Parts: sequence; C-alpha cells; structure tokens
Amino acid sequence: MKRILFLAGLFCLILAQAGLAAGYTVSFNQIVEHPALDATRQGVKDELKEQGFNVQYHDHIAQGNIATANLIAKQILGEQPDVAVGIATPTAQACAQVLKEIPVVFGVVTDPVGAGLVQSLEKPGGNVTGTSDMSPIDRQLELILEFMPNLKNLGVIYNSGEANSVTLVRVLKEEASKRNIQVEEATVSNSAGVFQAAKSLIGRSEAVYIPTDNTVVSAFEAITQIGYQAKLPIFAADVDSVARGAIAALAVDYYLMGRQTGEMVARVLKGAKPAEMPVETLREFQIHLNPGSAAQMGVQVPEAILKKADKIIE
Repeated sequence: MKRILFLAGLFCLILAQAGLAAGYTVSFNQIVEHPALDATRQGVKDELKEQGFNVQYHDHIAQGNIATANLIAKQILGEQPDVAVGIATPTAQACAQVLKEIPVVFGVVTDPVGAGLVQSLEKPGGNVTGTSDMSPIDRQLELILEFMPNLKNLGVIYNSGEANSVTLVRVLKEEASKRNIQVEEATVSNSAGVFQAAKSLIGRSEAVYIPTDNTVVSAFEAITQIGYQAKLPIFAADVDSVARGAIAALAVDYYLMGRQTGEMVARVLKGAKPAEMPVETLREFQIHLNPGSAAQMGVQVPEAILKKADKIIE
C-alpha cells in the first residue's frame, strides 16, 4: 500500500514538473515605459523564473494611449496566453473588458474596485485579480513635513483622465486639509504637458508632490528641471523617481510588487481561480533619499531622515 502511495505521489510530482517544463505564455499590456512599471514587469518575470516556469512572453507597451491599450488587449486575445498581465489601471481595464475567458492579473493599480476591475478586494469575482499600490499618503505628507515643517501650499501634477490619479488627489486633499495645507493642482492630458504644468506651480506652491501617475512619472525629468531652476522642492510617491531627481519618497518598491504579482500569476498557472484570490498589497514601505537634489532645490535634509532612509542616492 505504501509503495502504491509513493508511486502515486511520484507520478503527480512528475506531472507537475512536466507542466512547468512544457511552457506557458504570458502577455503583458503596460500603459507606458518608465522605471517603476518596467521594474514591476521584470519582477513578474523573475518570480516565474525562480519558481521554475518555462514562459514565453509577449510584451506590449501602449505608449500612454488608451486606444492603443484597447488594441493591444484585442491582440492579446489573438495570442491566447495562459495569463494576461495588465500593468497600470488603463491597461488592466482594457484587458478586463476584452479578455473574458483568459485570466487577468493586474499590477500597479491604486483603486481596483473604483476602476471596475473587481467586485471587492476580498472576493474579486470574475477572471481578474492582482496587486494594488495604493499610496500611504498620510505617511508621505508626514515625510514632506519633516523636511518642511512650515509647509502651507503643496502642488500636485496629475492626469485628470487617469482614474488612479483622481483617487489619489482626492485622498491627498483630505489628508492635507487635516494638516492645514492647501493643495494647488496642475493637470495634464499627456506627458508633453508636464513641463508647463510644473512651471505653472512656481509661485503657487512651496513644494510639489508627484503621485503614482504614469503620464506624469514618464516625464519626471521635466519636473526636476523646474525644481532645480526655481528651487522648488519635488517629492515623489514612488522610490524609482528619487534616482531621477526627487528629493525623497516613502513608497513601495515596484520590483518587489512585481515579484508579488508574479506569485499570483504562478498560482493562476497552477490552477487557482482569480475570482477566489483576494487583491494583495505590499505592507512594507521604503524611504529613498537624494541629498544632491535636496541641495539643488534648497532644502536641508534632517538628520532623522538620513538615519532612517533605506537607500541614499549618491
């Protein structure tokens, strides 16, 4: 009897390993290329590789265009992948609308329920689940106040057509009002308008907060250019933007978010149903600091920040 059980177990193991070796197809629909989203995509691939999956990838970038994201979703339908991965809200929505029979796992989505991707965070329903990167805006404001304790006017640049950003700015205003801070808005519809949006905040704000807005983050260097020229402190909501010139950020590590998203993709490839997989978030946040940018923008770095920073950009 024991021999039969052993052989049965060995047979199941061989089948499982054969499944991994046989190969899978995963298609990505990513709204735009920038370090945070690219790190997420790479994290997914690295996680699947580490788990032993043999995967053929189809990488698609929508170049920040919603219509292109929808066309890509239709192209993915023709590819018939085992899993489609939507990185950022617009591309995740495009996949969810088109791919009714293909499992969809999203990453870097701030408000999955508000975006209509899932019924609830605990019970997604349908064929879609994934990871959320909702920013800890209260803690991010406290970080900014450590640099600028007398801050009264905070600028924000965002794409008013991006659902994630509208949610984030609403929360930002709520949290800022609790601290007697006025939020000054500058909106854009594409990355070409980011430089002028940043310029419009000169004289209206004492510092600028950049949320996890893909349109804006894709042109982050344009913002830091204004920050340097006008001595206007720039703070980010993603750690990757600190290396691109932001003074500091308290945020998720998007590569780690990609690894976590990859874990969810792996479970789907093994047979799990997205409808029964709760949306996941990263609970740990990191502080990245760029002292060089702080100096160029006229801000002194508090000793306490230097001590608790997880990464300091030299």
